[in-house]
Amino acid sequence: MPSDTFTADARDRRLPHVPTQALIGGDWCDGAAGVFAVVDPATGDPLAHVADCDFTQARAAVDEAAAAGAAWAATSPRKRSDVLARAHRAVVQRREELALLITLEMGKPLAEARGEVDYAADFLRWFSEEAVRVDGHYGLAPDGRTRMLVTRAPVGVCLLVTPWNFPLAMGTRKIAPALAAGCTVVVKPAPQTPLSTLALAELLQDAGVPAGVVNVVTTTDAPGVVEPLLSDPRVRKLSFTGSTAVGRALAARSAQQLLRLSLELGGNAPFLVLADADLDRAVEGAMLAKLRNGGEACTAANRFYVHESLAEPFAQRLTERFRALRVAAGTEPGADIGPLIDARQRDRVAELVQDAIDRGAQAPVGGAALDGRGFFFAPTVLTEVPADARLSSEEIFGPVAPITPFADDDDAIALANATEYGLVSYLYTSQVERALRVASALESGMVGLNRGLVSNAAAPFGGIKASGYGREGGPHGIEEYLDVRYLAIDA
Repeated sequence: MPSDTFTADARDRRLPHVPTQALIGGDWCDGAAGVFAVVDPATGDPLAHVADCDFTQARAAVDEAAAAGAAWAATSPRKRSDVLARAHRAVVQRREELALLITLEMGKPLAEARGEVDYAADFLRWFSEEAVRVDGHYGLAPDGRTRMLVTRAPVGVCLLVTPWNFPLAMGTRKIAPALAAGCTVVVKPAPQTPLSTLALAELLQDAGVPAGVVNVVTTTDAPGVVEPLLSDPRVRKLSFTGSTAVGRALAARSAQQLLRLSLELGGNAPFLVLADADLDRAVEGAMLAKLRNGGEACTAANRFYVHESLAEPFAQRLTERFRALRVAAGTEPGADIGPLIDARQRDRVAELVQDAIDRGAQAPVGGAALDGRGFFFAPTVLTEVPADARLSSEEIFGPVAPITPFADDDDAIALANATEYGLVSYLYTSQVERALRVASALESGMVGLNRGLVSNAAAPFGGIKASGYGREGGPHGIEEYLDVRYLAIDA
């Protein structure tokens, strides 16, 4: 079903064709509850209206996924691999169209949106290769009386709940390993950014994914759709990316059915600049770690801890770089920072910044939301940030860099670990031995050493502590969708 079109700017960038209905069992269908608007965060205007599904459609999607499960699981690994490889090629071919779609519904600059498309495509390619490498084990038990045959099988119907900040990449990061493993899926995208997921679903259909294997349910009532499905015995796995509070609630609800869980939750990433760090390199890394996606990323550097000998020059250089950034709609040439996703997120960032300022922090650049249309917030550097400022313990999800000096490495480690979260940390130092010692002491699932980006389709993405469990990407990613089975054979 063709969507509405929307002129994004003076160059007449229009919303590409994209389905605006739910995908259930291979058919595009309207939501019984009506429709909801997808809003351009650069203007606040609606881009399109999408089917607003309720539990009736969600249950129908599980029906279709369950019905398609046996046939898809029995499909040869090579055939599943070929389907994902075709989908990879299609994403690459439609790079510009998909990037524009991401920018219009999410807000990030086109250059970053193109990077997301490439990242999304990488998951399709990686798991097309992993599909034919699911192996097992055959051996003799130590007592010599039993031969052991260990195999892996798809877990079954998977419920995948994706966030709004990387709408295409988070879709492929979950869907690709599930399909590679032989699972069928029901996908519930974030209501702010359902269009990228719907475009991906259409693309997967065209690549040869059979009806019922991938189902997409768009809705504004996430609890009313997701929570009842967790009680459906046919659903055997939940993969969720979102806040820790919601993740905890879903984990508790999933316990009744003992579901397999992958939870990629909140972050509060520390960015450590040790005394021997290359300052230029650290500033470059800070720009990437903080401002990728405008700071709206769980991997975004949230707390900057800089050795007291470097804190002032680091803050000065970062301030200069932030001041030079161009804040504009993501479709405009030269845009460095786009809008935040919605008014609620903009206001929350403003509240966190104001709280820090009220407690004594200084803002040499930025510090407030920008006037005019859209949900823009000025890139902000904060110095003299007190320890009790809310943004020292809460995820900011915006273009704000609070800087705090520290005295020695042990002080830096203590500050970095003083959080319930443990997704990613960033560390800058010139000494290998020091790097290994400090990195091993950081309580996080991932560490970026002298680099501000850790995401890679070939790497196991995930956290510890309140940042969740399970891994997405790398060889570990497909294991999340496979059960281990053991056959004992009389020797």
